[in-house]
Amino acid sequence: MEPSALATFFSDLLSVSRTETRPLIRLALPICGAQLAQAGMSVADVMMTGRLSATDLAAVSVGSSLWLPLMLFMTGTLMGLTPIVAHLLGAGTTERIRPSVHQALWVALALGVVAALLLWFTVMPIFRVMDVPPDVARRSAAYLSAVAFGMPGVALFQALRAFSDGMNHTRPALWISLVGLGVNIPSNYVLIYGGDGLTALFGDWLPGWTQGLPALGALGCGIATALSMWVMCLTMIAYTRRSRAYGDVSLWHSPTLPRWRLIGELLYVGVPIGVAIFVEVTLFTLISLFIASLGEVTVAAHQVALNYTSILFMLPLALSMALTVRVGNTLGQGKIERARMVAWNGILVSVLIALLNSALLWFTAEPVMALYTHDTAVQRLALSLVLLAMLYQVSDSLQVNLAGALRGYKDTRIIMVITLFAYWAVGLAGGHWLGTRGLPGWSEPLGVHGYWIGLIAGLTVAALLLGERLRRRAKGVAHGRQEIPLD
Repeated sequence: MEPSALATFFSDLLSVSRTETRPLIRLALPICGAQLAQAGMSVADVMMTGRLSATDLAAVSVGSSLWLPLMLFMTGTLMGLTPIVAHLLGAGTTERIRPSVHQALWVALALGVVAALLLWFTVMPIFRVMDVPPDVARRSAAYLSAVAFGMPGVALFQALRAFSDGMNHTRPALWISLVGLGVNIPSNYVLIYGGDGLTALFGDWLPGWTQGLPALGALGCGIATALSMWVMCLTMIAYTRRSRAYGDVSLWHSPTLPRWRLIGELLYVGVPIGVAIFVEVTLFTLISLFIASLGEVTVAAHQVALNYTSILFMLPLALSMALTVRVGNTLGQGKIERARMVAWNGILVSVLIALLNSALLWFTAEPVMALYTHDTAVQRLALSLVLLAMLYQVSDSLQVNLAGALRGYKDTRIIMVITLFAYWAVGLAGGHWLGTRGLPGWSEPLGVHGYWIGLIAGLTVAALLLGERLRRRAKGVAHGRQEIPLD
């Protein structure tokens, strides 16, 4: 880029930043809160089953490793609705939003039913392959059979959330996720611990039938999870039916039968997002499995460091979802050059947030590790991993927000391809090589640090490739050389 063109670019970017940053952050913060509330449900499940027995905790942990990837794949696929709605809203063609959302609801229902069937009929063979202890497998299968009932509900909720986000209305996801958390915790307590737990909490003045409630353990946790999913779904339906925040989009008026063209468009945009998210989840799952052979201290340190850094990642992730909406809205309005600036402004904000996260890690790592564990060996190892995590904050925030901007352009297939290459070929394969073999002639096997260095490399490669893709895509659309798929 010539010096004069570069100066013009940065001048335009600065101008857009003054007006665009505040609405972007305003969209992102409720999304972040919703993500944290939903993560809180998983934390509550682990903490409450862990207090009952190690077997129930293991059953829930193993079960979660199966249903969470399924749910995230569904969520990613349905996220394809967000840029579609954002484009239509920006273009002022709101009458076309309702049938598109209806098609997403049909897709969500189908995905939810398929996910439920998979959880009902395939888990025991998987447990046998994984050599899960029989008692853990039995309780985990019961837990998953209960969670399966909630999968259609959570899929429908995610479809409605994608619609609401695309309409620039992200707060409902926050409040309704908090409602789900508010249902999940007391339901967990009653169903996991039964009458004995209620008596221990409130005393023996409770009615006899209450004191006689059975302690269902992992099964009770699954029932509570399914109940929370359906409560969130029904609450979101009620809100979208009654709220005036969606303007003249009468979502629940005149239901639309399946339209294969609209469903095909949603799947064209959404399935690559779902696959990319699934690939990312399996990356961390496989790394955890490889690290499991390195001993209890290493496993504990890895989980503690990963859990803490994952919490901080919620804000960059929320920003990327908001960026999809802002880019999609701007493109729908026909402001092609401004959309390019909106995308790069979001990337700039993501770098600033990454630097903030790195500073938080630097100043809070030691006291936070002490909250997680009193084992000094685990603390020391976890702190060394957190220092590595500081290095990938920028690349991690960049790659997720570059992907968010590309989703605004409905350019999702390239995200899937880049994710597959960067996460598995570079991150997983490279990390496994460093962890088990090191650098021949330079270092011994690096163990858990090798896997984390692999993560840094994978995220950095993803950020570089996605950055180049966004540069070409945004410039190509702005100059009329490329087109965005029509709604």
